[in-house]
Amino acid sequence: MTNPFIDAHVRFGLHPAHSSAVTARVTGPQALVAHVALESDGWTPVTGNTLVLARIDSAEPYWAQKAVDALKAMRITTEVTPGLREAIDKEQFWADHPMSWLTRSEIRDLCNAAQKIHDDIRHGRLLIHAHAQDGHTTVAVGTYLSGGKSVCLRGENHLRQVDNTFDSPVQALVAFEKVHGTTMRPGPAPMTDVERAAAMARASLDTPAAEPTSPRPEPETVPAYAADPGDHDALLDAFLDAHADWEKWRTWSNETTHAITRTRPCASQRIHGPLVNETVWTVAAYESPVSERMWVLTATGTTPAPVLEQLLAHLGDGNSWDTALGSPIEGKTVATATQPLTEAGWHHTVDGRWIRWTSPAADAGMQFDAFAAQHPNQNLATWTIWAGPSQDHPTWSFTASPYTPSALLADLTDTLANATGTRQHPAGRRPHQPPHTDTAPATTPAPPQNPSAPRR
Repeated sequence: MTNPFIDAHVRFGLHPAHSSAVTARVTGPQALVAHVALESDGWTPVTGNTLVLARIDSAEPYWAQKAVDALKAMRITTEVTPGLREAIDKEQFWADHPMSWLTRSEIRDLCNAAQKIHDDIRHGRLLIHAHAQDGHTTVAVGTYLSGGKSVCLRGENHLRQVDNTFDSPVQALVAFEKVHGTTMRPGPAPMTDVERAAAMARASLDTPAAEPTSPRPEPETVPAYAADPGDHDALLDAFLDAHADWEKWRTWSNETTHAITRTRPCASQRIHGPLVNETVWTVAAYESPVSERMWVLTATGTTPAPVLEQLLAHLGDGNSWDTALGSPIEGKTVATATQPLTEAGWHHTVDGRWIRWTSPAADAGMQFDAFAAQHPNQNLATWTIWAGPSQDHPTWSFTASPYTPSALLADLTDTLANATGTRQHPAGRRPHQPPHTDTAPATTPAPPQNPSAPRR
């Protein structure tokens, strides 16, 4: 028997303020029938006659076509705008999905399962007890209120999946805490940018108001160590463009860039993402492609652009960053590395195992750890360069292992002591104040010629 015609009309189109979300405007005497059908299929009412489909997998056009087909089967009149039709025909595919060997259909099924987990959390069907950070992804533990099954989840957005299942919340929490106790936090994790954008699309059809514009203040000139970080990715790209002997490749997750020189065994790693005050740069040198690491240097994501540029320029030289594994760390090595700081009048102190040089304004410094230098085979942080409120709470920092070439360190310290950069200071923050120079600087003792580091 043929289904009776339903006197309703649904017009599907693109959301005005979200890149992939879809809207459905329902009209007609029997509009309630179409409205209920869409709402039961995951669409969210925004106004009296308009619903929105906003997902975390950017697959709204695909599921909009599914909704069109379902409504047509109910004999409800549908209309698709040209813009949405183009998006449907485009057939989105997640080329960067970690399971790239799967077919489009299989990947879509995984993404749809992640969407269901998201919806269950959003609607309160899945109660999240705690979350934690595991490497570069989020993990969580929760319980379904209907049925009582507890689950451990891994991943974010369209990559979230069930990692393990348990018969009770107690079992799940105990297992979760055993693995993630050090980073475990109560409740669900903060919304991701994707989740936040989807929530905003479901809340309103309005285009976000433009931020009021105000004249951009002129950047101030500051010591290099107080300059803005700039665009680290652009600096790395410019370095690679200028040095053909360095090769670049990125990991499957697109989170890390590796740069390796063909002519000499030196490698650089750049981690992408919002890891502002964490280590995102690692530079290491090797005697040969299969040998042990000779030295390693790390830097945080807030490292000023002039300092990072100097590091890359030194690496690009190719003839001055090599060192001999096992060469002794002598007083001459320390003196060479820190001579620019001494000449610039940085304050020099010795405190047990630590020898420190601090800027006249006490807002930057360098530290040599004589104890770490006595264990060079462990690649301990023998050198630390920092800038900010204090060494314990730096704005940015470098660390370097014992055999890091003194010429490289000298280039960095010369930049700290003598170079300048620019900084945009937000409203309400006072510009950088240079140290007073109307009084004679305190006498700075010369660095010791033979710090307590044994020869090998």
